[in-house]
Amino acid sequence: MSVTSLPHKGNLRDSGSAPVPFFSQAAGFRRRWPEIEARLHEVADSGKFSHGAQVARLERRLAEYTGAAHVVGVNSGTDALILLLRACELGDGAGVLVPAFTFVATATSVVHAGGRPQFTDIDPATYQMCPEAAARAITTRTRAIMPVHLFDRMADVAAFTALAARHGLTLLEDSAEAIGMRRQGKHAGLHGAGGVLSFFPSKTLGALGDAGAVLTDDAGIAAKVAALRHHGRPGATLGDFPAIKTGSELAGVNSKMDDVQAAVLIAKLSALEEDITRRAELAAAYTERLSGIPGVLRVPGPVTDGGGDRDVCYVYVAEVDDRDGLASTLAAAGIGTEVYYPVPLHLQPCFADLGHRPGDFPHAEEACRRTVALPLHPDLTLAEVDRVCAEIRRHYTGTAS
Repeated sequence: MSVTSLPHKGNLRDSGSAPVPFFSQAAGFRRRWPEIEARLHEVADSGKFSHGAQVARLERRLAEYTGAAHVVGVNSGTDALILLLRACELGDGAGVLVPAFTFVATATSVVHAGGRPQFTDIDPATYQMCPEAAARAITTRTRAIMPVHLFDRMADVAAFTALAARHGLTLLEDSAEAIGMRRQGKHAGLHGAGGVLSFFPSKTLGALGDAGAVLTDDAGIAAKVAALRHHGRPGATLGDFPAIKTGSELAGVNSKMDDVQAAVLIAKLSALEEDITRRAELAAAYTERLSGIPGVLRVPGPVTDGGGDRDVCYVYVAEVDDRDGLASTLAAAGIGTEVYYPVPLHLQPCFADLGHRPGDFPHAEEACRRTVALPLHPDLTLAEVDRVCAEIRRHYTGTAS
């Protein structure tokens, strides 16, 4: 489907002033309600609302979709990161390389797993962790590299695989945003020891609340994550608790996935490819309409899709002048935006003990000053894209056309 053939509800002039939310899944949820309802009835009838048959079914479906040998469902993407790091047994105080420009959970998960985040700068052209910067950041403390697949494309996994091998480090992937992304036919999260998925509602595959999963081809890591999610009880299978009588071998947590969330995700998984295609079409529409507007410094390029490589546009991030002024203009017009991310990780108060200062990671800091995320979700219409772009043009030029 071409950009201009997307369903159209009219142009800016007849679209009125209805709000354009940054995210909505209302229409898609209504379309899928019959299957969701049926699965929710299964949950209610089973009397098993957590760690049950729907979770097991979702794990199998995700393994089929991603090609992972093992998928372990947990209660959030953040817990997935923490438990994956713990299962890798990197050691107390282990250094883990992470980008300075990403969501805070990437780095706090390292702390919660007993490690120490080692920040690196990003490639300003992609917002991904820079392999050369990562190489310079390696110290005797470093035990792992954890790039993030951010926004609309994967990090350079080939470069990080080589870097990890060269220094004897564990490669992990924060692939929370990356469902559907692949390099050389291999799904994100499976290029090293393991990766994660987040099913936060706004993600490409989103639940009604928090949920997550660990992806790995390593049976030992999968077994440890499975035990850690359920109070460290080895052999505790979904829907059964045989280890209760024998106690816990690991100091685990309660990170079981709810069957309600699993049921919703199974129903939405059948439309995932359709949603990914829709996101790509809407992103292309944005790029076409924003091209040449003064003040719009950079927009995402076309996503890779072919030859075993595929990226997925989860968030549409533009780099602009007067970012905060533009966000205010769009808010006044009823258009939602988000800033990913207003403060780089090395300057956040929770990492003050690491001793970083402004200027340490200049590309990450610049991205935090200039980037803004525009509405992008499968329920978005082309008329709404037109309206967003017209308001952006009006902000920078004084006219909508």
